[in-house]
Amino acid sequence: MKIKDLRLSKTKLVEYLGDVEPAWSPGSSVKSNIGGTTFTEIELDDGTIGIGPGCDQSILNDAKEYLVGKSPVDVISHFKYLIYKTRNIPYNGLAGIDIALWDLKGKIEGKSISEILGKKKDYLIPYSSFVILSDPDERAELSENLLKEGWKSIKVRLHHNDYEKDIETIEKIVSKTNGKLDILVDANQAQSSYPWQPGVIWDMDRAKKTNEAMHELGCYWLEEPRPRFNYRELSELVSMKKTKIAGGENNTVVSDFHEMIEKNAYDILQPESMVLGGISPLIEIGDLSKKHNKEIVPHHGGGDIGVIAHIHLLSTWENAPYCEMLNDPPLSSYKHKFYIFNENPEVINGKIKVPEGSGLGVTIKEDLIIRT
Repeated sequence: MKIKDLRLSKTKLVEYLGDVEPAWSPGSSVKSNIGGTTFTEIELDDGTIGIGPGCDQSILNDAKEYLVGKSPVDVISHFKYLIYKTRNIPYNGLAGIDIALWDLKGKIEGKSISEILGKKKDYLIPYSSFVILSDPDERAELSENLLKEGWKSIKVRLHHNDYEKDIETIEKIVSKTNGKLDILVDANQAQSSYPWQPGVIWDMDRAKKTNEAMHELGCYWLEEPRPRFNYRELSELVSMKKTKIAGGENNTVVSDFHEMIEKNAYDILQPESMVLGGISPLIEIGDLSKKHNKEIVPHHGGGDIGVIAHIHLLSTWENAPYCEMLNDPPLSSYKHKFYIFNENPEVINGKIKVPEGSGLGVTIKEDLIIRT
């Protein structure tokens, strides 16, 4: 079977829910919607379609020129050529092509992506990844509600103007939930490739103090407490052997992860398929993590198709304790992003099942698709 066409399609906007100010981008606003997304379709000559996240038109054009008439099954070779041939744009790049190719490979072979890659787990433990920076009492109440719903783990954004408010937030969550939730914390200090970004900027003293405090409060990890390429100070935080240090979501090339490991910058690697270009580069980083005894938990994958791709990868890694899912209800519930899928992936009793269908194991509701 050969590739016949590549195109960008859309889902209908079902409902606009409101605007959200994400903690990692203070002063900005993103729309919370159900539907209204762009995604990539790669179609074979027999009509089989693979889906991936949306990508820039220029990348689609380059991929189309290269892929039409070829078999999709040698996905990693296609990725290597395309990462050389075209540019990769974080959250609008080669991930759309690569993930759609993996979806097709699974459909051709009659296997899920996880089965192709060596599935070891049928269920994963997702963590509810909070989106906004909010009042300690409100965060504690939300955490209690999530615990009642069956969630086992949460991630809290932790970079208030005052260090004491960060500590108060975690103390109140621990108290409200009686210590029954695994708590991960995110400093969001690596958003920029340059050591400046909007919002509160930590110094090394605050990073060390928070590392100590989160350890005492029983938190599992501290994410991105220093700028993206400050491996020396990150390594110093790792060497404290307090809270595990996690990061890597904004690093754009696999070679960065080799350097992170060489310099012992993180205990936990957090590659993002939407930044690196898809499933293919994360396979290499996963192998790297196992070889060097690091844990690996990919970033959130953009909330819909990318999350499903990560779920398949995570099911193959025994050194992956959690799965990130953006979930900060009511406006930023994970269910809003998953609404587009026929299969309705759902967190039940604090777990999410790895899709069993061929390829990604999810399909987009036909009545939502807009093709031009």
